[in-house]
Amino acid sequence: MSAQDPPHASGPHRPHKEQPPPRGANPLRRTSDRAEAWCSGFLLAVLVLGLPVASVTAGLAVHESTMRTVQAQSAERFQVTARVTSAPEAASGGTADEKQKVQVRWTDKDGRQQTGSAPVPLDKTAGSTVRIWVDREGTVKNPPMSATNAKAGGWLMGGMTAVGVYAGFVAARKGMRLALDRRRYAQWDAEWDRVEPIWSARFHR
Repeated sequence: MSAQDPPHASGPHRPHKEQPPPRGANPLRRTSDRAEAWCSGFLLAVLVLGLPVASVTAGLAVHESTMRTVQAQSAERFQVTARVTSAPEAASGGTADEKQKVQVRWTDKDGRQQTGSAPVPLDKTAGSTVRIWVDREGTVKNPPMSATNAKAGGWLMGGMTAVGVYAGFVAARKGMRLALDRRRYAQWDAEWDRVEPIWSARFHR
């Protein structure tokens, strides 16, 4: 060995150190596992962003549609004072809050006498007066819808939409996992078909 040679020139080579895997990398993680993680993250993002948007949009649409109905009915229907012409028949066990349809008579805006059938409380007698709702043609109608009905309908539709979106998320996630599991099982079967003869041969020696 010459003086110029480094001290370790003629000695044994140091073993090559393998590079450690990147931090966070899992060598046992399959491609299907990564696909499942990405799909789950995407579906979760759709749920977090889409659920409130869909719920609010559906709720506002129903609220606005119902409010148009409320406004139309409020413009077309009005209350008049009518006189009961036939007393309701009190049913056994009935209360004063219950109503029964009987004949009533009232005077319209033109001074003409109108008759019709309207629900009145059971404690009303012939000749007593009641307030009823009629339209411009003099037809007895139910009271117009209120803004409370529109608000309740909007909340109901928003809640139903939220439930539907969440159910879709659960179904999509379950379907994705079933599809990936079928592929994993198929891969396992194919790998076992290749490995099983080798393992079996070891025990037949």
